[in-house]
Amino acid sequence: MTKDIEFKLWLEFEEVDPGNWDTKNEFANIHVDLPDGRHYGINIWTFKFLETAIKHDEINGENLGGLYQTPPDLFVKELTRNCIQQVIADLLKKGNLEDSLNTSVIDGNN
Repeated sequence: MTKDIEFKLWLEFEEVDPGNWDTKNEFANIHVDLPDGRHYGINIWTFKFLETAIKHDEINGENLGGLYQTPPDLFVKELTRNCIQQVIADLLKKGNLEDSLNTSVIDGNN
């Protein structure tokens, strides 16, 4: 069995206007700090927010009128601490976050 890796989690939606976020249709930034000093900044969208972003671009003409989206680092079902904590723990069990996500999640200051 793979050992759980401890991590510290900072969630934008808990710090900025807490309680006033749409947990099913929103995006946020998170920070993950590992005991070994690695730090990750991750842009997260909910599955539903992808649809919202496309509709927004269709209306405003951005991204060729919704023809494409530049994806976030990670999609999740909902923006809650419980959901995100489970997701990050699962990804860490599989290996390094930079191997599961794109390299933009790595803090270049380390």
